[in-house]
This record gives sequence, C-alpha cells and structure tokens, in this order.
Amino acid sequence: MDAFIKVHQDGVIGTLQTFDRMIFKGHLTGFFPRGAFALFLHRQGVLLKDFSDYVQACTRELKEHAQRLAHDADRPFIYLQSASTRRQGESKEDLARAIAERDGIRDGLVCVFSVLEPCSSFAVQGNRETQRLEVVRRQRKCLHFYFYVLDPEFGLTHVRLQSWFPFTIQVYVNGRAWLRRELDRRGIRCEQYENAFTWIEDLSTASALCERFARRRWPGILNAWARRVNPLLSTIRGAGFGEYYWVLDQAEYASDVMFRDRHTLERLYPELVQAAMTELSSADVLRFLGRKLHGNFRGQVTSDLKRRPEGRRVKHRMKQNSLKMYDKCSVLRIETTINNPREFKVLRVLSTRFGRSRRWCPMGKGVANLWRYAQVGGQANHRYLDALAHVRPKGEAVAELDRLCRPAVTRGKRYARFNPITREDVNLFKAVLDGDHALRGFRNADIQRHLYTTPAANRRERQVRSAQISRKIAKLRGHGLVRKVPRSRVYHVTPRGYNILSAAVRYRERDFPIAMRAAA
Repeated sequence: MDAFIKVHQDGVIGTLQTFDRMIFKGHLTGFFPRGAFALFLHRQGVLLKDFSDYVQACTRELKEHAQRLAHDADRPFIYLQSASTRRQGESKEDLARAIAERDGIRDGLVCVFSVLEPCSSFAVQGNRETQRLEVVRRQRKCLHFYFYVLDPEFGLTHVRLQSWFPFTIQVYVNGRAWLRRELDRRGIRCEQYENAFTWIEDLSTASALCERFARRRWPGILNAWARRVNPLLSTIRGAGFGEYYWVLDQAEYASDVMFRDRHTLERLYPELVQAAMTELSSADVLRFLGRKLHGNFRGQVTSDLKRRPEGRRVKHRMKQNSLKMYDKCSVLRIETTINNPREFKVLRVLSTRFGRSRRWCPMGKGVANLWRYAQVGGQANHRYLDALAHVRPKGEAVAELDRLCRPAVTRGKRYARFNPITREDVNLFKAVLDGDHALRGFRNADIQRHLYTTPAANRRERQVRSAQISRKIAKLRGHGLVRKVPRSRVYHVTPRGYNILSAAVRYRERDFPIAMRAAA
C-alpha cells in the first residue's frame, strides 16, 4: 500500500481501513452432541411423542414475544412473502431504511420482519431397527424474525432469530456505520458517500478508532442482543445447556484510498481495471491472500469484471474467500471478504507434554480471532494495491518510457539506455516484476532463473551469467528502478520502477500488438 500511495501521493488525501459488513452467528452448542437435545427434552419433562406440541408452543412464544416488542415500540410487524426481497429490486435493509425515513426513526426498533426461510433443525422420527423414537437433525423451513434496530452505537443493525430449535441467531453490523457515529460523538467532521468516507478531518483519530474496533470484546454485546429477542434463553441456560457461542460467519475488511476528487480517480481507474484483469495471475491472487501455488492446492482461483450502475468492479475468488476492487465517488476501495477463515493461520499457544509452545494453526470462526481477520484482510489489501502501484494514466506512462529510452547519469556515472521494444529488456523487466519478489525482494540468482532456461554447464559459465546479471541490476539501479537493501544482496523494485517497467511490458505485450491488428 505504501508503494501505491507514494506513486499517487499528489492525488491522494488519505487512507482508511476497517471492517465493512460483518455477520455474526450464535449457536447453542450445548445441543450439538448426539443425544443432547433428547436430554434437554427429558429435563423439561417432555416425552419424545410430545415433541411436536412442545416445540410448536416454543415457536408461538417466540412469535408472541416478537410481536410484543413491535407493539410496545409502536413499530410495524410485517410478514414478507419472499425470503429474498433483493430480486424485487429492494433488500430487507432497504425496506427497513425506507420505514425509518418515513416514520422519522432516529434510534430504537425500526420494524420486525417475519419470513419463511430454510434452516437446520431437530425432528423426532422412528427408528425401524430399534423400534424407538429418536431425535435427528434435518433441513426444513421455518419462520425467521428480523429485528431491525437503529442502535445508538452501531447504527442500523439487524438481529435474525430462527423460530425453531436450536434457535440459531444472526447479527449484522457495519463497521463504517459505527465509525460515523464515533466521529460525530467526538465532533470530528467528515464527508460520506453511501458507506464510504471521502474526507475525514482527523484521519489519525479515525484510524485509531478502527484499530480499537477490531479488538472489541464482542460476546457481551452479542449476548445482550440475544437475550432481548429470545425469551427462552433463561430456560435453556437453567437446564444446563449454556448460552450462545458466537462466530464470525462473514467479514469484509476494506482499505479505502481517498482521492482529492472524482476526476482524479476517473483518470486512473480504467487503467487499474485493465491491469487487474490482464496482468494479475492466479498465482498473484493466491499470494495476495497469503497462499502459495503448489500441487496440494485443491480449489479454483477465478477473476471477473462486472459493470454496475455506480461503476466497474473487479473480483478475484479463491475458494470461498475473495478480493475485489471498486470505486465509490472519489474513493478507491480494495476489499477482502473472508467466508472460510481456515484458509489462513493464527498463532496459538498450545500445551503439550513438553510444555507450552507457539504454533501457527488454521484460523477458526470464533469472534476471539477478529483481530486476526483484520490483519489478514489488511495485508491482502496492501499486497493488492502494491501490485497495482505501477499503473498510471497513459500520458504519464509515455513520458516515463521516453526517459527510460535515454541514458541516465547517477552520482556522476553514466548508465546506458533501455530499449523497451526488445525482447531482452522486456524479459528482464518481467523477471524483476515477478510476484514472488514483492515481499522478500530478489537476488542475482532469482533473475538468472527467469532469464536462463537451462542450468549453467560449468563453473565458468555460472560466473559469466552472474556478472551479466550484476551489470543489468546495476543499470536498473542507475535508472532508479530498483534499490538495494543495505548490508545485503537483496533488491526491491522502487515505486517509480513499478510504474515504468510495467508500462514497458504492457506496451510490448498488449498495446503494440493491438495497434498492429487494428492497422492491418
């Protein structure tokens, strides 16, 4: 991200990164073990043959409680005919916002929706082998209640409660809605377009707030919402089956680059889209998301471009997780969506017979890992932006190519010009820009592996090759395209190098062939 900001510093006024959409789910894990729900019924004095009457009574109690909450707050209780309202051009959230605006609601309950949706639940059926009734889990449909609330701290949120055992619950929170309220509470001025901030008076305070948000203790907040909508929790807890175990079912972590105005971003964005779709490979996408391409990888990596009314978005998918880029007014947003955190690692302290030790383990969905979600998402966004740091509007790139084609003088020493038309120079540029070097840099041997297809036959040939590559690296340094890490033999591409070298590669491999075909 630093490389991208340095290259475009004249047009960028700041950056902000925090969570966007977050979906928490609560599970009554005490019901999960085999036979646990049957034990719960036994403790309630309910026979398996009376299962249907009991659970229907519980469902009625939940529905009456939801209707009572709506009635006491003088808010509407609405049954929706379709589980998906987005197909009709309006989501449940849009409906709730429209109701809040229509009725002038500023805080508290906005409305309650009731809708029939699929779920995983319990049922009692006969076992032919044992000739006995037993509890089984199966998919079915039941009523779900959506409680839309304008929370004084989190803004518009919703709590979805399943009306049939095991009463799975879902809570939706938007990190930027929370941030807007925190800024208003502190008197920090800001400008906002939808859920994107185009300007913030005090960015350092805003960034500190976002860091604090990622390390909040969520179970207490989520349990308070659960107790409000589920009146049966006290009964379940009294029977010894505990409270909800909270997981982060889906999280979007976004890094926003705020440009001075829409025009500045519009000049650059088409080139960013083109580079993202044509220059980034599947191996690059894996690297952005902290993975390596190897034979054990099982899954698909895909990229697609979609045009929306607001603009264009590029999305890269790795199994269930994704990384996307899109523009909102004068904001360029890079967003990592994590649905399956086990693709990533978290550092754990484990107890073994030899004592306690630290190990990197697959990351679970527990809310205790929220800080790690932020780390993973932020690192993926930064790598993606740095991979696109070279992209500039075409006019500026042409001027840089002109300078590349002239000799350079650095500290009194003259370095020969490059010729970006020749295959030899472009292959060198591609070797230097290889994605494997983005994090750790490159050495002489790394460039040799890219430029020579066969290993050296003897020691003399190895020395000749090493000397040739050393001269090429020195030439790159003389033109300011790479820099050397002090006290090492490692080199990194400079922000200017990303800009010029990628423009040269793109010209030879894409722009010039297209122009030739058009002329023919």
